[in-house]
Amino acid sequence: MFGVEARALMLEGVNELADAVQVTMGPKGRNVVIELSYGTPKITKDGVTVARSMAFENRVKNVGAALVKQVANATNAVAGDGTTLATVLARSIFAEGTKSVAAGMNAMDLRRGMNMAVDTVVEYLKSKAKTISTPTEYAQVASISANGDAEVGDLVAKALEKVGKEGVITISEGKTLENELEVIDGLKLDRGYLLTNFITNTRTQKCELDDPLILVHEKKISEASKLKPLLQLVVKLQRPLFIVADDVVGEALTALVVNKVRAGLKVCVIKAPGFGSYRIDHLLDFVALTGSKLISESTSLKLEDVTVEMLGNAKKIIVTKDDTIILGAVGDKQVIQERRDEVTSQLKKATAKFDKEKLEQRLSRLSGGVAVIKVGGASDVEISEKKDRVVDALNSARAAAYEGIVPGGGVALLQASRELDKIKTTNFEEKVGVQIIQIAMKIPAYIIAANAGYEASMVVGKLLEKIENDSFGFDAAQGEYVDMFKAGIVDPVKVLRRAIQDAVSVSTLLTTTEAVVYPNYTSNSNSNLHYN
Repeated sequence: MFGVEARALMLEGVNELADAVQVTMGPKGRNVVIELSYGTPKITKDGVTVARSMAFENRVKNVGAALVKQVANATNAVAGDGTTLATVLARSIFAEGTKSVAAGMNAMDLRRGMNMAVDTVVEYLKSKAKTISTPTEYAQVASISANGDAEVGDLVAKALEKVGKEGVITISEGKTLENELEVIDGLKLDRGYLLTNFITNTRTQKCELDDPLILVHEKKISEASKLKPLLQLVVKLQRPLFIVADDVVGEALTALVVNKVRAGLKVCVIKAPGFGSYRIDHLLDFVALTGSKLISESTSLKLEDVTVEMLGNAKKIIVTKDDTIILGAVGDKQVIQERRDEVTSQLKKATAKFDKEKLEQRLSRLSGGVAVIKVGGASDVEISEKKDRVVDALNSARAAAYEGIVPGGGVALLQASRELDKIKTTNFEEKVGVQIIQIAMKIPAYIIAANAGYEASMVVGKLLEKIENDSFGFDAAQGEYVDMFKAGIVDPVKVLRRAIQDAVSVSTLLTTTEAVVYPNYTSNSNSNLHYN
């Protein structure tokens, strides 16, 4: 399929996708109900969740929608929020670009103009960014991202205050009606005890070790004879023993259980976290945090030669069947900082999403502190919907910590649109490309006002009249014109920047598309694959 016909069908798919996504935008955005292939339907206000759930029978429409889904996914992957914004911007840019190409304009010149405009918008946003550091500011950013839920904003702000922006914050499903925040001052490993024999508290089904010695072994431990000197040492010191190893089996495992039962030795074993090449990285992080030495061939340290100096220390270790929490680990601060610097350097060079996630987890662990936000609700459907908003709120607050904030509600983009008048272009098509971005920058404020039930054209017109006032904006939740900073209505620059860049990247490709190739499986042939 070629030319105008191909672009028109792709635009249909983009329009239907954007229509479903944009209803979630703003403090008075609506829910979207998604039918799942199994279980109860999902209710959400999360733009990327809505986008991912949509597909079309028409293959060309599906191509257009799939590319805009890519915009939402890309923005979500980097900024963690802003997926709805990216989707509506992509639709606007593609729609206006398609009109211009249909009118006979040069698509490549249009693209150059759009890229010039985006660079100007990004530079403007960076120049107006306000750094944030207080819990109140974090709460404001998080609340906006959670569709105006102040409780969620406060919860996220408290979590960040406790563990820092690099700290571990996990979001789980709670068991009560209320949201809860649990802060663990320590290190959490996703590994539970090897045997229930190690349990010290039968009521809670946990193994709790106070002031333990910590052995970290890279390989599998199977020989009791090699373990004997270590057991004699910990019995002499009258301290519990915590072992992290690839595995403990056979005679060695039996020896530990027998010593616990007969000699009263408090001991617990977990398997080393991670897998493959990541396992050794996790172990090296762990030895740095606990002040232990890694027993392995690479360090030339042997199990049978272990001394107390090779063992790590912690104030308390709590092990359940699923995970381990180490409290008050005693590691050398300089060694920990060196590990942290090394991981930070690797993170800057990483390109694969999986590698980035693993490195971010390691950096969080080395930064110390674990916060768990437990999302409560009356039903699984309610908890799932709230959990989506909490995830967005956390990601948005973290994004704000890195690149700062600007007035929210689409105001910053409206202000940036005025800066585009200053761009000098070399031809008419480039100027039209700039104008396409200028139109797109007005769309978010329009949709937010419309979703709240107000006359959007009048709202946007009023905001443009007061454009010289950097913080003047419209509070769609209250229906009032306010100082956006004072009202706490703000957007993270990182989220806006990524949404704009990702939207333009895909939209310009769609605008410059002249043909669509897709497989056509004909009903009268089982062997031949035809292409249109």
